[in-house]
Amino acid sequence: MEKSCTLLIHFDKESPAIANEIKEALEGNDVSAKIDAMKKAIILLLNGETLPQLFITIVRYVLPSEDHTVQKLLLLYLEIIEKTDAKGKVLPEMILICQNLRNNLIHPNEYICGVTLRFLCRLNETEIIEPLIPSVLQNIEHRHSFIRRNAILAVISIYKLPQGDQLLVDAPEIIEKTLSTEQDPSAKRNAFLMLFTCVQDRAINYLLTHVDRVSEWDELLQVVVLELIRKEVVKTQTGELEKNGEYRSMLIQAIHSCAIKFPEVASTVLHLLMDFLGDSNVASAIDVVIFVREIIETNSKLRVSIITRLLDTFYQIRAARVCSCALWIIGEYCLSLSEVESAIATIKQCLGDLPFYSVSEEGEATDASKKIPQANSITVSSRRPAILADGTYATQSAASETAFSPPTIVQGSLASGNLRSLLLTGEFFLGAVVTCTLTKLVLRLEKVQPSKVEVNKATTQALLIMVSMLQLGQSPAVPHPIDNDSYERIVLCMRLLCNTGDEIGKIWSQSCRQSFVKMLSEKQLRETEELKPKAQVSNAQPDDLIDFYHLKSRKGMSQLELEDEVQDDLKRATGEFVKDADDANKLNRILQLTGFSDQVYAEAYVTVHHYDIVLDVTVINRTKETLQNLCLELATMGDLKLVERPQNYTLAPESSKQIKANIKVSSTETGVIFGNIVYETSNVLERTVVVLSDIHIDIMDYISPAVCTDTAFRSMWAEFEWENKVAVNTVIQDEKEFLNHIIKSIKMRCLTAKSALDGECGFLAANLYAKSMFGEDALVNLSVEKQADGKLSGYIRIRSKTQGIALSLGDKITLKQKGGP
Repeated sequence: MEKSCTLLIHFDKESPAIANEIKEALEGNDVSAKIDAMKKAIILLLNGETLPQLFITIVRYVLPSEDHTVQKLLLLYLEIIEKTDAKGKVLPEMILICQNLRNNLIHPNEYICGVTLRFLCRLNETEIIEPLIPSVLQNIEHRHSFIRRNAILAVISIYKLPQGDQLLVDAPEIIEKTLSTEQDPSAKRNAFLMLFTCVQDRAINYLLTHVDRVSEWDELLQVVVLELIRKEVVKTQTGELEKNGEYRSMLIQAIHSCAIKFPEVASTVLHLLMDFLGDSNVASAIDVVIFVREIIETNSKLRVSIITRLLDTFYQIRAARVCSCALWIIGEYCLSLSEVESAIATIKQCLGDLPFYSVSEEGEATDASKKIPQANSITVSSRRPAILADGTYATQSAASETAFSPPTIVQGSLASGNLRSLLLTGEFFLGAVVTCTLTKLVLRLEKVQPSKVEVNKATTQALLIMVSMLQLGQSPAVPHPIDNDSYERIVLCMRLLCNTGDEIGKIWSQSCRQSFVKMLSEKQLRETEELKPKAQVSNAQPDDLIDFYHLKSRKGMSQLELEDEVQDDLKRATGEFVKDADDANKLNRILQLTGFSDQVYAEAYVTVHHYDIVLDVTVINRTKETLQNLCLELATMGDLKLVERPQNYTLAPESSKQIKANIKVSSTETGVIFGNIVYETSNVLERTVVVLSDIHIDIMDYISPAVCTDTAFRSMWAEFEWENKVAVNTVIQDEKEFLNHIIKSIKMRCLTAKSALDGECGFLAANLYAKSMFGEDALVNLSVEKQADGKLSGYIRIRSKTQGIALSLGDKITLKQKGGP
């Protein structure tokens, strides 16, 4: 075994017989002399001296000492002495210290016990540790947190030894149990660290079980959680797992939220995440680049390192949307001369040689253009509609959604750069972003570069790139010609570089950043507003008395008052308790089941409580005869299930009966309750059947407003297969008023920012989102336009994973939109 590295500290031996002086001081009764002697012995050992005769003296005269300083120095001494022989076996005399260490572990003084546990963390000899394991495990449940946290650290160190898993077979179960009951933040952090270090699967299971409460945990524990997530990201980078991309995307989002909450740890995970910018999973890469864009604005200390790293890894990016966002970051946050020059050089390198398409090769264009789409069938497939952030549709190439295989030779020139390859597949929106970035960089170069020659040179090169893009967009070598928006933006950048002005330059260099800062502020404000309703409202103040009605004396309250309180508690538990404000709506839930001319009249009061529906049916005998074997028979259609079997009743003439029926609900699919009332009379031999009206379950009872990101909304919109398209038909003539009316009618939340809905432009597009109590998502896109006569026209699209929600919401919207607010 390798020897531990000693620490060389200058020490004057003073006399050759210093070892004897130390021995005499240790054998004496003076505590201060013992302390000085122990310090001298430790320093001599650290300087490489050997004091073999001193061990027995320390065992006889120092071990029994009760002084805390002496005990601490004793543990330091035991830590640095050689405990094994030349063959690596533990020296026989080391067994003498085991009993003393065990006594320290059960010592009534918490300090002695705690420092001994810390000492065990630095022991590697299994023969010494094995007899102490029961005492170590016993200290995990000690009443004092100082001992518990050090006991867990000792367990971690022992478990890491070569045979540690055999010494502590039940350690993972014990620590996991401790983690669920521990209240001390440091001890809880150490327990989670043990699972994270030794049995990572258990740590992941614990994290997934309590993921909703991570934000409430102590910061020490959250940092360990962040490190666990970071390791999981690294694992997904190399391993081939099922749904690897989706899993990685979830991890990236978790790291994003943690890094925003704790900016000081952002630097530890940022560079790791930036390795995923070139990932084949476009969703993960987009999450990372959005995270980088937010961090570079909120954490200015990381700006230089982010820009440097981004420029180094930019050539790896293979998705057009990720390239666009990365180019925006480069254009906005490259401030110094070296950064601007590096950014321009990086973009030129990724674009490759100019021009992109040579007119002289026009004769070969036909053959080449036929081969290019064939070589790039992965990307140049079909153009399909994409959902923008405001819910509107736009046409985009499939290349922006998938990783691509760049062509090797295009028109006789090498296309090695990622930007060049994307441009050759028809991504001209990316070309417009490249020209805007170059324009910003050239404008900034005018401020930081004293040499006008270099500025003019950079301007000329940028103009050449822009002209080449326009030439490429109008050539037959690309799958489709350049769109008008991209063409106009490139021409605008060319005019700006040819004739710059202070006012225009100010807009390009400052306004974009200000808009982004405003967007982040609105996002933070929106998140703050969403947390307000979640804040727990204290129903009782700290000094309020706790009222246990079971323990109340009958002398203090009447029996009637006690029964009223018991009845109220039962109502709260069963969902029948309603507030005063809801009393007015109580009549709306009463449904007439039979006609007034029927011999048996029935009406039901419907109560919806989470997953249960309670029907309180009132049955009235309107005849002069006694009804025998009266039974309320119910049946359901959809995901509804009757809980109780029907019972038979006897109903006297002109009397009534309250019958309750419980129904379980398992989803928000359209449900119908139907049935009949069957009874017998003495005059009629056959049973009489009264058919009841159907009871339709209202989907609004199971849907509540929810929040999701724009990216998640678009992903679900593309994934869900059920769509219900409802035409707008309303008397409301104001777009915002109609939007608010729909939101109120179907209990959904508007995801579109308020700033996007401001102004009067004659049309409105908004995304709405809700979630059922069964975890089902409901997506709504509202697009309306005001006609010349003042009426609104358009469509409301509903998408969901199940057919029932889409149809039910469509029926609800059709019913509600006709009426005014």
